Amino acid sequence: MFRFLACLLFVSYLSCVLAAVTVYGPTGAERPTSASWGAGPSATKGDTSWLDAYNAYNNVQLQPPPLPNPLPSTDFVINVPLQAQNMPGLSIPQRGDFFGFSIEMSVVEQVIGKNASFIQVPFLNLLASVAERAGSVRIRVGGNSQETATLVDSLPNNTMIQKDNVNGASATAGQTPMLLYTSELLYLLSNVSSLVNAKWYLGIPMNDTSHLRLQIAEAGDAILGDNILGYQVGNEPDLYASHGHRPPDYNETDYFNEFGVVVNAVQQDQKIINKNKLVAPSLQGQWTPADLFATGFLGAYASSLDVIAMEHYPDQNCAAEFPDGGFGPIKDPQTVFAEYLTHSSGQGIVSAYLNTSSIAQQLGKEFVMFETNTASCGGFPGVSDSFGAALWAVDYGLQMAYSNFTGALLHVGGQNVSYNPFTPPPTNLSLFDQWSVGPIFYSTLFIAEALGTTNTSRVVDLSANGGNEFTPAYAIYEEQALARIALVNYMNSQDGVGNYTVELSIGGVQVGEPNDTPTQVKVKYLLAPSVSEKEQITWANQTFGGRFQADGRLSGTEVIQTISCNQGANTCQIPVPAPGAALVFISNDAQSSTDPPTLTFSTTAVTKAVETLQVASSVLATSNGHSGKDLPLAATSKGSSGGANALGVPLALCLTSLVMGAALLLP
Repeated sequence: MFRFLACLLFVSYLSCVLAAVTVYGPTGAERPTSASWGAGPSATKGDTSWLDAYNAYNNVQLQPPPLPNPLPSTDFVINVPLQAQNMPGLSIPQRGDFFGFSIEMSVVEQVIGKNASFIQVPFLNLLASVAERAGSVRIRVGGNSQETATLVDSLPNNTMIQKDNVNGASATAGQTPMLLYTSELLYLLSNVSSLVNAKWYLGIPMNDTSHLRLQIAEAGDAILGDNILGYQVGNEPDLYASHGHRPPDYNETDYFNEFGVVVNAVQQDQKIINKNKLVAPSLQGQWTPADLFATGFLGAYASSLDVIAMEHYPDQNCAAEFPDGGFGPIKDPQTVFAEYLTHSSGQGIVSAYLNTSSIAQQLGKEFVMFETNTASCGGFPGVSDSFGAALWAVDYGLQMAYSNFTGALLHVGGQNVSYNPFTPPPTNLSLFDQWSVGPIFYSTLFIAEALGTTNTSRVVDLSANGGNEFTPAYAIYEEQALARIALVNYMNSQDGVGNYTVELSIGGVQVGEPNDTPTQVKVKYLLAPSVSEKEQITWANQTFGGRFQADGRLSGTEVIQTISCNQGANTCQIPVPAPGAALVFISNDAQSSTDPPTLTFSTTAVTKAVETLQVASSVLATSNGHSGKDLPLAATSKGSSGGANALGVPLALCLTSLVMGAALLLP
């Protein structure tokens, strides 16, 4: 009898662990047959043949571009004043949380959490690593999927989000299934903010302005309160026509009129508290800001706008993602790789927005690149997930800050994109594997430490080395004095060639100041063996680990180089490896002010309900393999349909029953 009970309990346990496994593919949940990914290869522990089927885990590694010919000078001088008043061309004051994240609404369950009590611990750790350096972190939940999203009271089986393929919507170019969600999503975001200083942007659906759905703003204000930054109205409206969401002749005037419908509805909705926190127009590039503004957009709606937003990707890989979408021939990642390894890339992107940046300052508005990354339609495998992309993002981010953007959000998509800053493992491998942190995530740490937490940092592009495109440099002034220097080396070392050394000189007669070079400076390096490297990446000698190895915490001993300066010559010699980026701290205060305390979250699940129970990590390791469809998880919003009461059994009693059941089998 004892053996029978033991076997029965073990079989029941396996049934709970292995039943209803959900694999999340590029269009959402997929039901595998046995251990297979639909028609794809098997995804089993030890077998990596399936990786290439999903861009987030691709094995593409490109050849680094050759060294530029002619080679730029590898020994050059940077002479800057100590006082901000003597440095022309400084940006407006910038915040440390300049870089944030844009998370596609349809992947919230995989990335952020299953519900308000089941939050992804690696996600919390990753946010904490940014927030500790920047003071906070800005996150947008939305994207294309926000346009068809509808808030409902409840969903079957207590799920939080459900895709509804109405009207035959499918994974073709520009087609997004309808998204249904409950208020549990907003409680989830609120609970994240209670643990990490995270602030949120959400989106008001624009797919049907004749029947507006403002519930997300009503519930967002009520549940998230001060943690709401704003509500986007229209995601890339200049693409509505090409995506089939509006008539072919839809234009700027049409959007002007529809935006006015939303503004009026928001003003009349007594449940919406934040009536002047709208985010728009979020153009992708088919319309110019000037053409939209010519309709009188800003004059009519400035009082309702908090953020003037744009969205931009410097390239697209749509032909590979949608072969029948009319995007022409597929682009070769090896061919486009070199286009990202140059200072002119970031300069070219921001040049189209300099006038809009000036207008935003005049109106006293934030100017945010609301969605960006290396390339749309999932990015380029081998490019978007390379160390080169991290260097590109450092340069691009600082160029935006210098050009008076006030923030930029790096987009996070599903498992069929290669540009993700972070990606959870496929659900049926979460028993074995951890998350993957993309190279571009490291750029968010670099930017956060470069700008600091005082919100007074002003940035200037130094046009270093004669304005050479492979050796960009920036100065960051904080509290009216030079605080940090950022140096980037896009070159890939060949037999030691490509490394460069900066002779840094602070003050002096050349800038009309006394010599002010300190006795020493400190330097943190962002490094990898090559620009094409995908995993061996370090920030100050620390790393998140390789693919499927990240729990969101940096590992390794932090190494901060101390470089002695020659005050007699008023110089410091700063080496910058090829490839790499260096952040030079001019004073101990400039470095210590960006050194974060260690705040991490352990691998235990803690409920936020009336009863709080800790679950051992060994148990948690088996919990991620289940979908919300058949095994609902508890929610923390009191009275929520996802709470333990929905099961008709108190949570503590459920766990106690399991423990007692096991105890009966003890000899």
